[in-house]
This record gives sequence, structure tokens and C-alpha cells, in this order.
Amino acid sequence: MTTLTLFATLLLSGCSEDISGPPSTPEMTARGFFSAIYVTRDVRDAKPFVDKPIWDLLQHYRIASSVQRHMLNLPLTNVKIKITEVDLDFFRKFSDSTKVEVRLTGLRDGQKWKDDRTLRLEKRKNKWIITEIVPEKMR
Repeated sequence: MTTLTLFATLLLSGCSEDISGPPSTPEMTARGFFSAIYVTRDVRDAKPFVDKPIWDLLQHYRIASSVQRHMLNLPLTNVKIKITEVDLDFFRKFSDSTKVEVRLTGLRDGQKWKDDRTLRLEKRKNKWIITEIVPEKMR
């Protein structure tokens, strides 16, 4: 009887998934991060989507408006988020890193504003994590 119980326990524990981490697609991870910063405006909600160095910066700035101003250099209100490009598609299952481009549309100083931001993500333990917010190109 104990052998059967042990076997059943091992079988069931092997089937469980870790659902506490960020979503398992790059698009959902990028959208979740920007949604936390610009829509719900809660830095704690953004932390599960990022790597330790970015997590430390979020911890330092503490509030969403500071993250918008100092980390992203893009204070916006009434933001809509659209994923415009993912660096990989068909071979996603075989790659452990990608870039995602996100278009943020909202109001900046009362004026309509559109801005594209690029994130670099890595796959770790079947979860996509933001490892870098790619600096803007100078125009």
C-alpha cells in the first residue's frame, strides 16, 4: 500500500505546474509589465515579469510614476498597449531569448503621444522574463 501511495504522489507531483510566475509567452509578459506600470500603476504587479537587476530598480523607484519618469523616460496617462513585433514566431519553442516591441499610446502633458519600446526577454523554467529594457535610439 505504501508503494502505491508513493507512486501516486510522485506521479501527481510531476504533473503540477508553477503558475505563480509570469505568463509563458513573451507577448503576455511584455503586456503584463507595461499594464502594471501604466494601467494599474502598481510596481508590485510589475516585479514578477522582470529579472533581478530590473527588479532592484523597480524596488528603488517604488511608485509607477517614478518608474515611468526615470526608468522609461515616458510619463503617460490613459495608456493603451499594443504588441507590434516579436522577434521570433515559428521557432519560439526552440529559442530561449527574444525581443518584443510594444507601442504605448496615451496622453503626455495633455497631448496624444505614441511611443515604441523594445524589451529583451529570456525563457527561464518555461517562463519568459524581461532581462532588458532596450534604450531608445536617438532620432
